[in-house]
Amino acid sequence: MATANVNIPPEVRAVAADGTQLRYALMELSNQYPDAIALGRGDPDVATPAHIIEAAKAAIRDNKISPTSVYGMPILREAVAAKLRAENGLDANAENVIITTGGQEGLYLIMQALLDPGDEVIVPDPRYTSYDEAIASAGGKIVLVPTDHDDAFNLRPEAVEAAITPRTKIILIITPSNPTGGIVTEERLRAIAEIAIRHNLIVISDEIYEKFLYDGWKHFSIGSLPGMAERTITLNGFSKTYAMTGFRVGYAAAPVNVIEALARIKSVTTGAAAAVSQWAALAAVTGTQEPIREFHKLYDDRRRLMMTGLREMGLSFSDPRGAFFLWTNSSSTGIHATELSYLLLKEGRVLLFPGTGFGDNWGGYLRISVLQKSELLSEALERMKPILERYRITQE
Repeated sequence: MATANVNIPPEVRAVAADGTQLRYALMELSNQYPDAIALGRGDPDVATPAHIIEAAKAAIRDNKISPTSVYGMPILREAVAAKLRAENGLDANAENVIITTGGQEGLYLIMQALLDPGDEVIVPDPRYTSYDEAIASAGGKIVLVPTDHDDAFNLRPEAVEAAITPRTKIILIITPSNPTGGIVTEERLRAIAEIAIRHNLIVISDEIYEKFLYDGWKHFSIGSLPGMAERTITLNGFSKTYAMTGFRVGYAAAPVNVIEALARIKSVTTGAAAAVSQWAALAAVTGTQEPIREFHKLYDDRRRLMMTGLREMGLSFSDPRGAFFLWTNSSSTGIHATELSYLLLKEGRVLLFPGTGFGDNWGGYLRISVLQKSELLSEALERMKPILERYRITQE
C-alpha cells in the first residue's frame, strides 16, 4: 500500500507493528475527541439483560460472594455442560468444564497447559492478535494459514494440512471470526477434523461469537464430530452473547485431564472467577434466551445499514456471516490502513481499527464494528464519505 505522508503521532507509529498495542493506542488517541464515534472495539453496546443484573445483585445481597472452587461453581459447570450437550452436540459433563476469568484467560491457560517451547500452533490469518500473545507466552510458534476475501475468509482444509510439520501440536479454529466475520463451514470443519485425527493433533475451537450468524448460516461445533471429543478444547464465554464483557466470565470444555491441568495453573495465577460473576452467568445460561434473539435482530439491522453505506461509498467487504464486524477492503484509497485509520479519526472523528491490528498482511483492510446505535452508524458513514472520496484512487 502507498502512504499519504500522514503525520501519525509517535505513540501510534511506535506500536504500529504490534496489533494489540496498535488497537489500544488508537483507542487512547480517540479520547482526545469527545465527539468521536467508536467503531473499533468488539464490546456490545447494549445493556446486560435485567435478570442477569438481578442475579448479581441477589448474590451480593445474600452474601453469596465467597471464593468458589478454582474449577468454578458446580451448579454453573453443570449448566454450561447441559448447554453444550443441547446446543453444540458435545459429550460434556460438569467435570469437562472450567469457568475462567473471561475467554482470554481461558486461552492463556490452554496454551500454558499444552505447549512446550517450539511447539507449533496453526492459526488462521487474519486473526485477533491475543492468540499470538498467548502462544508466545508459552514458548510456542505461530504458523499462519492464509484465508482470503473471495472465499469469505473460510479456512481451507488443504491449507491447514500443508502447514503441518513434525512440531505441530494444535490447530486453532475461530468461528465466527474476529476480525473478518467469516465462519468455518461445517463441510470444512469435518475435513479439518479428519486431518486432526490423522495427524494426532489437538483442536482449540473458539466459539465466542456462536450466537450471531446471519443470512441463514448456522454454527457448528467441531468437537461434536466422531473422534474429536478427546482432542478438542471448546472455548467460549458470556461476554458477547449476553453483553457481559465487564463481568469477566468465560469457560473451556475439554477432556478431564486437560481441565485438571488448566485448574492447576489457574490456582496459582488468578484463582477462581469472581463469585458474583458466576451467579450472573448462571442466570444467563439458565434464564430466558429472548434477549439474545433481540440482540441478534439489532445487530443484523445495523450490519445491513453499514453494508449499504459502504457499498454506496464504493467499498467492498468480505461476506459478514457472523460476529459484529465488517472486514472492509480499503485498498481503493491507495493509503495504508494504519494511516487511513488515523485520518478517519483525526478528520472524521470515527474510530476504526486498521487491518494491521490483526496481522501484518492486512494493510488494505479496516475492521468496522456495528456496536453503536443506528443513528451513530449513519453519522459515522457521513463523516467517512468525504475523507474516503478525497483519498480514493482510480483502480486499473
